Parts: sequence; structure tokens; C-alpha cells
Amino acid sequence: MIICDTHADTLYQMVCEPDMPLDVTLPRLKAGGVSLQVLAMFVGMDNDREKVAERFSGMLAAYGSLKAQGWRQAFDPSEAEEGEVKTMLSVEGCEIFEPGLGVIAEYREKGVRMAAVTWNYKNALGTPAIVNEDEGLKPYGLLAVREMQRLKIAVDVSHLNIAGFYDILNKTNAAPLASHSCCRALRDHPRNLTDQQLKDLFGAGGFVGLNFYPGFMAQPGQPCGINTLVDHIDHMHQLGGQGMVGFGSDFDGITTKPEGLDNPADFPALIQGLKGRGYGKNDVKSIAGQALLDYYKRLP
Repeated sequence: MIICDTHADTLYQMVCEPDMPLDVTLPRLKAGGVSLQVLAMFVGMDNDREKVAERFSGMLAAYGSLKAQGWRQAFDPSEAEEGEVKTMLSVEGCEIFEPGLGVIAEYREKGVRMAAVTWNYKNALGTPAIVNEDEGLKPYGLLAVREMQRLKIAVDVSHLNIAGFYDILNKTNAAPLASHSCCRALRDHPRNLTDQQLKDLFGAGGFVGLNFYPGFMAQPGQPCGINTLVDHIDHMHQLGGQGMVGFGSDFDGITTKPEGLDNPADFPALIQGLKGRGYGKNDVKSIAGQALLDYYKRLP
């Protein structure tokens, strides 16, 4: 079975929090049967342009060091194969693309295949969900999104606000994905997607990777474990998401974990949790990784 995870902040932690132990390691990826781990280059806790550029340079260097240690890079999800661990680059916060559209092509050459328009503060492209819901993409944001789509970089709407989300759906050329998001109907948080967003995203042929952060899945003070994750997957399937839902753990970027899911070595427990809730072989295969591969095949 191919297992894919669409979001981890490992590279940022290596550069900006080097004394913190990593969730994502090659032995753990192998133990968990992960075929494709997406490693985000995260904009960081401030968006000063010079600091962002320095961080990204550091994360690229950190990725180079991982590859020197035997980590393998995929340039397309179709390269994922059972029994082999590969990694793919993404961007979280498109501040790095602000200098001009040509920068997007440079990062595509480096292997970036998905990019989140915003993190938690406004940039030259758009506005995050935690700021407001009704300020759409900026003119440069529309241009940048269309350029990403032209280069087959999946546009990531995790963190983006509702108006920006619909600008991408209605004014651009390909369905986006949400690399690490959950259901707002089950946990009312601006980082989560509403039922209408989920219906419209699935109707357009998009994809959602489920975030493992308990704060986005369960009410404060309530327990959160594998069954909580499956509740969110169930809800997405009820809204038309069958074949378009997967995993987006946010390992190395979350401060707490669901019970039983501490790092990538625990993915087999999640697979068993799906089976225990009645998911059949084909649905489990899809959620584990095939849905992400199919999404990229749909990109025009």
C-alpha cells in the first residue's frame, strides 16, 4: 500500500529549532510504510522578506543534507512506490514568490509541487483565514496562482480565507488542494473548512489532507485519537469526498498529537483504525495515498 503525507514542517524545525527532536525521521518513515512525505518550506514566524529568503535558503540546504544522508526526492507523486520512502517539496506561505512570477519557476525547478498561498499573515497574494473571511486574492495573487497552475504546482488553500478559496475555484484553471485541514462542522475553528467549501472543493476535483493537530479536530478539553481523525474523514466522505481525502499530518509543526499518532511510524495504527470503522480495501488504499496520486493526475 502507498501511504502519502502531504504536510510536515521538518525542514523548518531543522533550521529554526535545531535543538528540538524531530517527529519525521527516515527510520520512522520506513517503519510507518510511508511512500511519499511532503516536506514544507515554511515561511516562519515573521514575513520580513530578507528573513524569509534566508530561511528558505537554509531549508533548501537542510534538504540537501538529508539527501546526502540517503533521503530520496520525488519530483512528482507518481514516483511514489510501495516499500520505498521518497520526499517531495512544498511551500507554506508564498512570501518567497513576492519578488515576481519568475521565482515560481525557480522553485518548480527545485522540485516544489504544492504551495500554500498564505500562512497566518497577509502577503502580496492573499489573506489568511485567521485575519478575515471576505478579502479575496490580490491581483498579484491571481497571477501567481495561475502561474503555479501552469507549472503544475498544486495550489494549497490550507490557511487561506474563504474569499481567497473561492477566487481560486472560480477564477483560475485547476482545483486546489488543502494539504493539512479539517472540518469546521466538527471543530469550529477558522483554520478548518466549512461544509460548503468541502462540497465545492470535492465537486471541482480537489483534495484534502487531514491535519492531525488535536486543536483542529476536537473541542478544547475533549480527548483526541485515531477515531477523531476518522470522524473527520467520515464527514468529508459524506460531503462527496470519497477518493479525494488523505493525510496531512503536520508532524514537526504541531505541539500536541492525537493519542496513538505520535510520529510517522504510527501510520499502520491509523490504517487499522480505518479498517476498524468499516472502510474497505479500496477506500483504505485511496485514503492512505492513492487519492493524492489521482488528484495530481487530474491537474490540467
